[in-house]
Amino acid sequence: MPSAIIIGSGIAGIATALHLRAAGFEVNVFESNDYPGGKLHAFEINGYRFDAGPSLFTMPQLITELFELFGEQPTDFFQYHRMKSVCNYFWEDGMRFTVDADREVFAKEAAAKFGIEATTILAYLKNGQKKYELTASLFIEKSLHKMGTYFSVDTLKAMAHLSEMNLGISLDALNEAAIGEPHLVQLFNRYATYNGSSPYLTPGIMSMIPHLELYLGAYYPNGGMHSITTSLYQLALRQGIRFHFNQKIEEILVEKNKAVGVKTASSQHFADCIVSNMDIFSTYKKLLASQPHPERTLRQERSSSAVIFYWGIRGTFDQLDLHNIFFSSDYQQEFAHLFEHKTLFNDPTVYINISSKETSGDAPPGCENWFVMINAPGDYGQNWEALVAQARQNIISKLNRLLGTDIAALIMTEDVLTPPLIEKRTSSYRGALYGAASNSKLAAFLRHPNFSNKIKQLYFCGGSVHPGGGIPLCMHSAKITSKLIISDL
Repeated sequence: MPSAIIIGSGIAGIATALHLRAAGFEVNVFESNDYPGGKLHAFEINGYRFDAGPSLFTMPQLITELFELFGEQPTDFFQYHRMKSVCNYFWEDGMRFTVDADREVFAKEAAAKFGIEATTILAYLKNGQKKYELTASLFIEKSLHKMGTYFSVDTLKAMAHLSEMNLGISLDALNEAAIGEPHLVQLFNRYATYNGSSPYLTPGIMSMIPHLELYLGAYYPNGGMHSITTSLYQLALRQGIRFHFNQKIEEILVEKNKAVGVKTASSQHFADCIVSNMDIFSTYKKLLASQPHPERTLRQERSSSAVIFYWGIRGTFDQLDLHNIFFSSDYQQEFAHLFEHKTLFNDPTVYINISSKETSGDAPPGCENWFVMINAPGDYGQNWEALVAQARQNIISKLNRLLGTDIAALIMTEDVLTPPLIEKRTSSYRGALYGAASNSKLAAFLRHPNFSNKIKQLYFCGGSVHPGGGIPLCMHSAKITSKLIISDL
């Protein structure tokens, strides 16, 4: 029986372990924390339950297919439902709008609200769908770093439509030209943050991202996002995958340009292949310190990070739903502060996720659990204590204006997550949420591949390597990586 060692039990690490186990591998997973899931974790404070990390769930089939690998009925272990509305949006000029999950309804309601033609909005969305359908099998579902990927009908189709991919202009420029209406331009610009990038720098091909929400659907896992982790972890245990918690890997053992095992503080473990689900920068700098490093790849600009406040709120807000966005009045300045000045803007865009809207037990009766996030630069040694204190004031001031209340008086409990803490808990370099940023048209090709070109039997999965960050791309990363391993071994 071939054997594999997975470093890190983030969602991509667990998924890779399951794919390999289904192929007959003996799999051991080593995790430095005392829990699985990486960023997809949860905790409780004084009766308020919080999902610690990702809060948007799309493409649920990438989760359910893992149960089917082992002949299990997914609904016996993991349930979810499609959302009727995607997000509530609030602007400083008093404009409010709820995005319906049906794109036809969304287009009709947005047209009426913002004074443009529904056909204009639908044309934009269908253009994004076309980009996704032309490129998904090439850029998302396969390795970009294997020549075989490019010798296919799908590649020829994508190349034939290359001029329509809008690689030469920014997402903002595309949205200005295609939509024009300022509120909607800002709404569609926000999708750049789904991979930690700036809409003023990332290419227009990213206009495919709304397709995931408004056509393929936005969902909610029953019990919250953490149920994705817990259900897959329990599946892995049922299938005989062994997890080793509080086991920090100190080195990937390499002999004659071949990865043969891993070293902890107290022991060594050997396997036929090694898969790192750890951030690619940290993997090389900490676990492969004596090996040659792909310096150009490691020098890539990091994606944005986040400052997250976890607030237990006394009271309920009928105008809020699961997902809520309060936009900055100067979006371009906000991103300039993040990526150019490496600091927080004084009028940040605020995202609030309230899972108690869907799972009432996530907060005490008559209360709500607020996951309050703003985009942040990575950790470059800033004074985070001062930045977080100022951000808290700015967020509360903004919410008071737009909700007409005194939020500070309603905060019953609080915790905070910062870029340095994100790096400490997940080894994500500088606290970046998505590895490298996608602020150039070549970003997809510059991501590290799912395998090592220099060291045999060494592989990589997760949000810092191809195809990128976020739950769906991490799941695709696991599929790509496991297929490479099965083919090689």
